[in-house]
This record gives sequence, C-alpha cells and structure tokens, in this order.
Amino acid sequence: MQPEIQQIKSKVAEQADKIHQLNSELSKVIVGQEMMISRLMIGLLTGGHVLLEGVPGLAKTTAINALAQVLSVRFQRIQFTPDLLPADLLGTMIYIPSDGDFRTRKGPIFSNLILADEINRAPSKVQSALLEVMQERQVTIGDESFSLEKPFLVLATQNPIEQEGTYPLPEAQVDRFMLKVRITYPTPTDERRVLDMALEDRTRTLNPVLSPEQIFEMQDVVRMIYIDDQVKDYIVSLVRATREPEQFKLHKVAPLIDFGASPRATIFLGFAARASAFLAGRAYVTPQDVKDVAYDVLRHRVILTYEAEAEQQTSDDVIKTILNAVPVP
Repeated sequence: MQPEIQQIKSKVAEQADKIHQLNSELSKVIVGQEMMISRLMIGLLTGGHVLLEGVPGLAKTTAINALAQVLSVRFQRIQFTPDLLPADLLGTMIYIPSDGDFRTRKGPIFSNLILADEINRAPSKVQSALLEVMQERQVTIGDESFSLEKPFLVLATQNPIEQEGTYPLPEAQVDRFMLKVRITYPTPTDERRVLDMALEDRTRTLNPVLSPEQIFEMQDVVRMIYIDDQVKDYIVSLVRATREPEQFKLHKVAPLIDFGASPRATIFLGFAARASAFLAGRAYVTPQDVKDVAYDVLRHRVILTYEAEAEQQTSDDVIKTILNAVPVP
C-alpha cells in the first residue's frame, strides 16, 4: 500500500499550485471566511451541492459569485422569490404558430454553476422542482428529459428561518445538499479589513484559473485519496450513532433525536473527508478529516424532537456529543 500512497501523494502535490492560485484569486474579494471557502472547495472537488446559511451581509453571495469568476464555466444566479414558478427555473414548452408545434425553451438551470440565492424564500413547488435536478442531474420538461452538462453544482444561500418571509426547506431537498454551512460574523480584524477594502472603492478583477477539464482532473485525484477500513468503520459508526444512540451509550441524546442521518450522510462524509485531506495536501484520510466535516454533513440530517427544542439543544450540540462518544480509530 505504501507505494500506492506515494503515487497518490505525488498527484496531490501536482494539484497544489492550482489550489493556491484559486485561493489567491478569491482572497482579492473575500476577507477571512476561510471555512466557507474551504467548504465551497469541497463541494467543487466532490460535485456535492452546498447550502450556506447566515444572516444577510456575510458575503455568502459574494463568495459564490467570486468562485464563479475564477472558474471557466457557465454561471447563473437565480434569485428565489415567493412568486417564482418551476418554469422560471427549469424552462417550459412554448407554442410556435409558424411551425404548428411546441418547442422547448430551457431555463437558467442549464448551466454549470448555479447560485440559488435566498433559496428558502421560494414556495414548495419550486423546491420540489429542484429534487430531480440536484439528484439525477437532469431536467424533465414535458415528455422529454435533458441531462445537465458537467460539472454541475448548486450553491445555495438561505437566511435563518426566523427571518420574515422564509420557508423551511423540505427534508428531502435539504438531504440532497452535501454540506450545510453556518456562516458567522467576521472577527474584528477581518471586519476592519473589509471596511478598508470598501473605502478604497477599487474594482478587483478576478482571473479564471480553472477550466472544466482541470476541475475533472482534480476530482479524479480526490477519488484516489486512500481511506483505511478503520476510518470507513468510524464514518459508519458516527452516522449509526445518530439513529441508534443507545447502542453507543448515548442515553441522554436518544430523547433529543427524532430522525437520524440517512445513508446519504455516510457517503457524503467519505467524499467530504477525502476532499478535506486533498486540500491539506495528504494522500490519505485521517479521523480528524472526518471530524472536521462532520458538522456540515450531519447538522441538516439530524432531526431533533420537541424536547430538544424545549431544552434549547441544537443539532450541532448533539453532533458534538456523538463525536466525543464514538471511539476514534
């Protein structure tokens, strides 16, 4: 196994310069928020959709726009509003009188990178329309299905559901997001840098540094990252602990969990841990890689009971308890 690890390590090292260029370009407009940038990178490297949650003004939309500018891919920003219709997103059939026939008009979803801005302000019909798009990477209009061009990635932003005019996303749709990332306020130092940049009032041009072919090449390397059987068992144990906490002697946690994480969480934990190891320049996954991405993979998949809400317990609190209880290999 050692020679194979060395081969993977050399391939990871070959991609390091591209990652550095990407981070360098993004840093021109994004101050701090390293965790948000790394999660967007994990989504890009694995093809997993990412949901960013935070109050307005935390650079969620700016970060995704910046990422789109440094990638040589087709980009569409879709503003989700209460009056948005599925046809506005997917496309529709229009009648052509001169031909006496219907013709398909494709919607903005037919792009490589989709910014679904304030996704939880749209009604349930629009949310349902995204299910097939995000899972099967295809769109059905009328009787015909259209495959979406690769790479295809949905990067969504949402305001906390306590904000006026927001709707909680259906569990089936939330589960299709690989990561749900909570964005917090910047540190005082970073906020001062944001102020300085704004007062300079200079237009910062971002240069494309990655083509689709280079993205595919990086994704291929990520799929080579080695995961030991013990680490795989650790991933399975973490997810099982959200469903059967008593089996892991988490008796205090059991009454707080209504539904545990789906098998999709197990798969996504493995994918995200691989991408985390790749970004760290390693050819293998460590248990710490799994821990680092566990909150973002699990927080929207662990559904809490009313008892948990009454005790002001969050899904992050439950995940923290699980991470501390499940033995690390």
